[in-house]
Amino acid sequence: MAFPQPRPSRPELPRQRVQTLECGQGAVRAVRFNADGNYCLTCGSDKTLKLWNPHKGTALRSYQGHGYEVLDAAGSFDNSQLCSCGADKTVALWDVATGKVLRKYRGHAGKVNCVQFNEEATIIVSGSIDSTVRCWDCRSRRPDPVQVLDEAKDGVSSVKLSNHEILSGSVDGHVRRYDLRAGQLYSDYVGSPITSVCFSKDGQCTLAASLDSTLRLLDKDTGELLGEYKGHRSTTYRLDCVLSERDAHVGCASEDGYVYFWDLVEGSLALSLLVGRGVVQSLCFHPTLPCLLAATEGQVQLWREDSFQAQGDTGT
Repeated sequence: MAFPQPRPSRPELPRQRVQTLECGQGAVRAVRFNADGNYCLTCGSDKTLKLWNPHKGTALRSYQGHGYEVLDAAGSFDNSQLCSCGADKTVALWDVATGKVLRKYRGHAGKVNCVQFNEEATIIVSGSIDSTVRCWDCRSRRPDPVQVLDEAKDGVSSVKLSNHEILSGSVDGHVRRYDLRAGQLYSDYVGSPITSVCFSKDGQCTLAASLDSTLRLLDKDTGELLGEYKGHRSTTYRLDCVLSERDAHVGCASEDGYVYFWDLVEGSLALSLLVGRGVVQSLCFHPTLPCLLAATEGQVQLWREDSFQAQGDTGT
């Protein structure tokens, strides 16, 4: 006979700070976990990119090659390559092990705000202040993009990818979803400049943060507004929004030094974390654990759930 499955534990939120990385990169513009969550990347206003083991608090390598501040980065699925973008209008492809730039893609007419790999790490997708999303082929030597998506009427602030979709958020107040299989574009108007977008883990919803200090959860297929979340402050900066590892909570960085989490279904405020005195520049949620990276000023903090016990002396 089959035994009943144990009841899944209640989703926990990261409440205790277990590491602080003093990055030494000027202001940290973005922090991103790699695909399995064992490492992270930090993007600095000093033109550098750094690779860390945030769980141990150790810096592993620094990458130099951008001509101006680095604004976003992402790791490939196998951790062998990185892509990054910056205010120098370029997108760079890096070899993780050697620290060398493999390719530099030039074509954007303004600073590049966001980059992502596709699942196979054969394409890099970038979004820029020049109102375009560009797709670059990592395998060929061609210098021009394989596709340019120019439907946005203002700067593109955020891009995310699923296996066959590109999700973009723009300062023109639209969330656009490009279904590459069907060759279709779906657009939802939020009405305020968008700072960050993401897919839910189950692929049913999209989350958008905008400069009216509101997070909105949208049904991906119909565009129906499923939830609104307020309480944070977002009026000026390009701040990240996240979903927790089990889609139970939505979170957002804030200009008041806090990170806020709401219950996705109920819409109630579940947690406010005091990260620092300044703006929380960037957030990244671990792919499988209740674990959060938050960047403020020149440091990155790693937060874990209350039940987490640090193994040995981690130097916290």
